Amino acid sequence: MKPVLYDKIGKNYSIHRRADHRIVSCIMDYLNIPGNSIIADIGAGSGNYANAMADHGFFVKAVEPSETMKNQSVKNSKVEWIKGVAENIPLADASVDAVVSIMASHHFTSIPESLSEMNRICPEGPIVWFTFDPRKAQNPWIADYFPEIWADAMRIFPPVNELVSLFAEATGNRARAYVFRLPPDLNDKFLAAFWREPSAYLNKNVRQAMSGFAVADKAQVRCGIEKLQNDLANGSWVQQYGHVLNLDSIDWGYRFIVAGYTNGLV
Repeated sequence: MKPVLYDKIGKNYSIHRRADHRIVSCIMDYLNIPGNSIIADIGAGSGNYANAMADHGFFVKAVEPSETMKNQSVKNSKVEWIKGVAENIPLADASVDAVVSIMASHHFTSIPESLSEMNRICPEGPIVWFTFDPRKAQNPWIADYFPEIWADAMRIFPPVNELVSLFAEATGNRARAYVFRLPPDLNDKFLAAFWREPSAYLNKNVRQAMSGFAVADKAQVRCGIEKLQNDLANGSWVQQYGHVLNLDSIDWGYRFIVAGYTNGLV
């Protein structure tokens, strides 16, 4: 994992990146483990999902390399913070009952090594990732305004079928991907969260909480912002993409990948 990136861009991360109850509900369903179990949250960020899992009665070991992110966390007696990276998790063998990783895997330097480490600390329980495969997105209009960001997502997020194979190889268990359709009112404002609210991307503070924008070429982002602003003003956006305003949810490529025993789903 690359702690320097979020030490630089993550200062106001927790304002816009809060745990969404629907994502939390999916995590709970896919884990399907007893209360008081120990969960390792790898790439815990500012601890929003770690705290949400703790609020469900679990003990959480929040593994995170960035001090900037950790310092934004809300203290919780059931969350233990551990500085570390996914490729070398500072936890003992078979020391946790489950592992989760929420929108963090694109910051891992080696997904096979990370999965091997997760399987080492949790050889019997479920491993659940929430991730993104832009190739699965259904007509993502954001790609038309910010093609470089979308292309970069294609580069850093592996195809979901490849991840499923890597999961199975690392854990020795069957793995499966599950679609997460985006609602229009996500609390966790990641890249595609505003699929039904395009004007939100004009807000600099919103964009800064999205790593894709934070690391993108500023000139290219500026061009996309100007085009989007103009198209919203002259009605072009509504004419071309306004059909999404009538949708209650959309599949823009967000997926849960699950390996291990879990609710009879895998």
